[in-house]
Amino acid sequence: MAAEFDRFSTVYDHLLHDPIRERFAPGSRFFHERKWVLLRDWLREIGIDLAQIFWLDVGCGRGELLRIGWPYVGRAVGCDVSAGMLDDSGDLEVVHQPDPNRLPFTDGRLDLVTTVCVYHHVPLEDRPKLSSEVFRVLKPGGWFCIIEHNPFNPVTQLIVRRTPVDADARLLTARQASRTMREAGFHSIRKRFFLFLPEGLFRKTGRFETFLSGIPLGGQYGVMGKKPRTDSGMPL
Repeated sequence: MAAEFDRFSTVYDHLLHDPIRERFAPGSRFFHERKWVLLRDWLREIGIDLAQIFWLDVGCGRGELLRIGWPYVGRAVGCDVSAGMLDDSGDLEVVHQPDPNRLPFTDGRLDLVTTVCVYHHVPLEDRPKLSSEVFRVLKPGGWFCIIEHNPFNPVTQLIVRRTPVDADARLLTARQASRTMREAGFHSIRKRFFLFLPEGLFRKTGRFETFLSGIPLGGQYGVMGKKPRTDSGMPL
């Protein structure tokens, strides 16, 4: 995976181009903004003070989500297996992750970990390893958020099939993402679907998506889980 994304890094925007995607939202910024809105609103709802958290974005790529969110949090850092993708994130705090099954952070340091469109690139047999690593680096009471493409959305399926960087993609449903978290030891799991509305309509009537968030037809979804505050939730 690292070698593949190193190869794609210089032409990544071009490879993401799709006429349907462009009609939904020209460029890529809206898609990252929409993810940040989901995270921000979720954390506020559960009483997290953004200004106090230490946030890690795993598989951060060129840091688009970090760049939007870092002004609002205490500390934000990213890591990625592809050194080539990290070349464009020199204005951010990022760390190369040489081992895809090992996060380069010590135990229990982080308040929030996100993985955005990462799991569909991870081989099935390695997904539990990644989830256990996230569990390890989170503080007790910390939160983990998986954001992924929704395989129940036919337009998402079409775009993924036509995107070269997703040639190896094995999409997972929100239920599968929730089970992955649960098996790693997380609890208080919740999910939301989003990207129902194209950019122009969202900016006018964005709050309407709140009423749709339980319907499993949005272009993407988020699943959040909490690490227990005691050792009783530690995975085997």
